[in-house]
Amino acid sequence: MTTITSQALFKNEPFTDFTVEENQKAMYAALSKVKKELGKKHPLVIGGEKVFTEEQTVSINPGNTDEVIGSVSKGNNELAEKAMQEALRAFETWKKVDPVERAQYLFKAADLMRQRKHEFSAYLIYESGKNWAEADADTAEAIDFMEFYAREMIRLSETSIHQPLTKIDGEDNQISYIPLGVGIVISPFNFPLAIMAGTTVAGIVSGNTVILKPADATPVVAAKFVELMEEVGLPAGVLNFIPGDGIEVGEYLVEHPKTRFISFTGSRAVGCRIYERASKVQPGQLWLKRIIAEMGGKDGVVVDETADLDAAAAAIVASAFGFQGQKCSAGSRAIIVESVYDQVVEKVTELTKNLTVGLPEENYQVGPVIDQRSVDKIMGYIEIGKTEGRLLTGGGRAEGNGFYIEPTVFADVDPKARIMQEEIFGPVLALAKASDWKEAIEIYNDTEYGLTGAYHSKDEERIDYALENMHCGNLYINKKCTGALVGAHPFGGFNMSGTDSKAGGYDYLLLFTQAKLKSRKQS
Repeated sequence: MTTITSQALFKNEPFTDFTVEENQKAMYAALSKVKKELGKKHPLVIGGEKVFTEEQTVSINPGNTDEVIGSVSKGNNELAEKAMQEALRAFETWKKVDPVERAQYLFKAADLMRQRKHEFSAYLIYESGKNWAEADADTAEAIDFMEFYAREMIRLSETSIHQPLTKIDGEDNQISYIPLGVGIVISPFNFPLAIMAGTTVAGIVSGNTVILKPADATPVVAAKFVELMEEVGLPAGVLNFIPGDGIEVGEYLVEHPKTRFISFTGSRAVGCRIYERASKVQPGQLWLKRIIAEMGGKDGVVVDETADLDAAAAAIVASAFGFQGQKCSAGSRAIIVESVYDQVVEKVTELTKNLTVGLPEENYQVGPVIDQRSVDKIMGYIEIGKTEGRLLTGGGRAEGNGFYIEPTVFADVDPKARIMQEEIFGPVLALAKASDWKEAIEIYNDTEYGLTGAYHSKDEERIDYALENMHCGNLYINKKCTGALVGAHPFGGFNMSGTDSKAGGYDYLLLFTQAKLKSRKQS
């Protein structure tokens, strides 16, 4: 295995330009190849053993519900306990593996994923309903996480030797970052490769062992990632794969006395429940469990009268409807100063009406939402929106043999309305009017969330004010509020958006380690 050091410069994986005919042909070839692989059965992986169970999770294509992506075995309490014991056993050796050696597994996995980029993207297109660009960005981010965290682990191992502690005569003092133990990763459907892989490898490269419970809607993508990690030779038991019921498997592992940390991405309600259940010290538990949680948002774009209105409208639409609004960073509300409100509303409406809805493999701009439960929730909010605002476009189901919903825009929405306050997680945008730019920022801040936001203005004093006063973890100026890049935009939010863990940042791996001071008296 070729050794890569932390000194090797990290660069974000480039996105594929699908306007180039050669790249289009490559994606069609990958889609064709993967389609032939659909329908397979995928096992649990426990301590390196592949376990097929009678009960299966059947994953379907949300854009074509007649198509089965695959079947994945389901875990239960007994198998979850077995996975815990295997992870505990593997931890005793994995924690002693040199950090540089641990990092090499990630470098190798990133390289293999890069070689098969379009194939991984094809699985995302079929299983999660992403169009080509969204799937390509998801795969690129997964590669970035592996490359970035590998370098970070090496850097931290070097820092443990060279960190400049205060010098005390007659003493040799060093600090090192040691792993925690067994971690539970509960990953979401909306970035079923990037977030799933990123949270998993962050724990692993830090010297921990992991039990991975992926989202029920996208287990096949996770199974393909587990296969990749097996291919690069990751030792048995370091990564254990246990899809299953949220209570029977997920809550069992969250409450387990040997669980050392939980990395969760998902809804506010589930995140708060995990936080509560994990806080109880179980019999035989020797630590307070560490929670790394990203729990969604009610993100927004603020536009003042000095802004480039065309650019602002484009940013609003991209933020609201990218991947059908199923991003925790999605800009599901926009607050616009009244002197330019009508102009921006008109531009946003026109851009939204021009969006095309259809099958992801055919690369339509807008695809399906993830499942019928999401359809029911989103359509419920659309009905609420019809009583809270003026429907400008959308408002119904879109054609197709899948979970398609029209991109929907409501205007003249009160800042306290439910569709301005509650996370919908679908293609629904609420527009509100503010008397001036300061009131617009106040309206933006009036939420229990605080993940992402954007401010559009040409006035530098106002921009400085927004940078200081818009309360969110990731704030963008004259940009959309989605699309954080690993290394450049460490990602995490305030308030009910989670623990502000800053994934893809230079302090992220510290969440998976504990610092140990070693002080020796010199003779």
